[in-house]
Amino acid sequence: MARFLAWFGAGGTGLGLVCCLTPLLPVVLGGIGANGLISVLYRDSVLLPFAGASFVMLCLGLVMLRRAQ
Repeated sequence: MARFLAWFGAGGTGLGLVCCLTPLLPVVLGGIGANGLISVLYRDSVLLPFAGASFVMLCLGLVMLRRAQ
């Protein structure tokens, strides 16, 4: 469980920050034909809480891994 939290948190944090800081999300959504979702998902009010929650999961997973050793 701890390893899952750490990996999922790291992936979510990286994805959230990359999508927030670069124009990657509109390019990907446009590529798969989901242009209507750009106005909903490409906002800091959506991406930053997602990145923050993922960072909390990453920290929780690392703490759990550290205590298990």
